[in-house]
Amino acid sequence: MLTSVDTDLIRVLADPLRLRIVALLARETLCTTHLVEETGARQTNLSNHLKVLREAGVVETEPCGRFTYYRLRPEVLEGLAGQFADLARTARATAAADVKRSCP
Repeated sequence: MLTSVDTDLIRVLADPLRLRIVALLARETLCTTHLVEETGARQTNLSNHLKVLREAGVVETEPCGRFTYYRLRPEVLEGLAGQFADLARTARATAAADVKRSCP
């Protein structure tokens, strides 16, 4: 069953720009300037989204001079994927056993 933490992470990833950032960071570590170029978003908007991703534990930062680089934490996505895989296994087992609640 999904917990409140899981639904919070799903909400974080449900935003289209944040999901785009995650997809970009899956390929390489990028700084805010790179992400502005790739997404076309304004720097302040992008920084706000990166803050949300950082606070959710999806990305980590690496200071480099006057720039901050962002790196995806794949274990967070793997954990979420595992929870969805567990739900799928449960649904498969339920369907195979023909488990259904009777109507009152």
